[in-house]
Amino acid sequence: MTEPGAGTAQIGVLIVDDEEPARSILREHLERVPGVRVVGECANGFEALRSAAELSPRIVFLDIEMPKLDGFEVLELLDPSIAAVFVTAYDAYAVKAFEVHAVDYVLKPFEASRIALAVERARERLSRGTAVRAGELHAAARPEGTYLARVVVRDGSRVHIIPVERLDAVVAQDDYLALKSEGRTYLKQQTLSSLAAALDPTRFVRVHRSHVVRLDLLARLEPYGNGSHVAVLADGTRVPVSREGHARLKELLG
Repeated sequence: MTEPGAGTAQIGVLIVDDEEPARSILREHLERVPGVRVVGECANGFEALRSAAELSPRIVFLDIEMPKLDGFEVLELLDPSIAAVFVTAYDAYAVKAFEVHAVDYVLKPFEASRIALAVERARERLSRGTAVRAGELHAAARPEGTYLARVVVRDGSRVHIIPVERLDAVVAQDDYLALKSEGRTYLKQQTLSSLAAALDPTRFVRVHRSHVVRLDLLARLEPYGNGSHVAVLADGTRVPVSREGHARLKELLG
């Protein structure tokens, strides 16, 4: 690894933290790193998404615990070409997830040398073009036995927050997921495996390689020939059920 900042081009950095003193200290440290230009500061996740779209930073220093949207939710909705460095108080699960997924993090209180190193690591990640699977990172960072309470989706400049109790079903469509909620469909770029792993398995069941359904919306199962089945939901929607999905349903429904 080269000496931080040596021979590097100017790079834009966005600071996102709901605490003004933390933003001030971060800015002070970052402005001392050669080649860094702080393009903006944000106090919450919605501001972060708007500023990232307007200011086009290459790196974002992102707090985890924030109102409205937390850091993991912001990362899911950010342009994946932006390198994220999480700033956080110590959290064993989150830190383990960062290390497994090769995402850099800086623990509070900040040290100038560690901030400079984080910038250098972010530069290297950008040069390699390495993308972070944000949904998988979010799932890995949650303590064991806890699950998503809501799903966030970006639609242009709008952000939709879907509580899981209003999430009816999920269908994989190429590189996207179609999230069905109260008669509406929202598209999100994420793998079905990562979302299914983040949902409470006693409430949501992956009944097919392309389908997850909310268990309390299941009206009945119907045979479909050759030992296969179809799940009929409360609104009449028919969903294919694989053998593995049928076994999961039998186990849950007794």
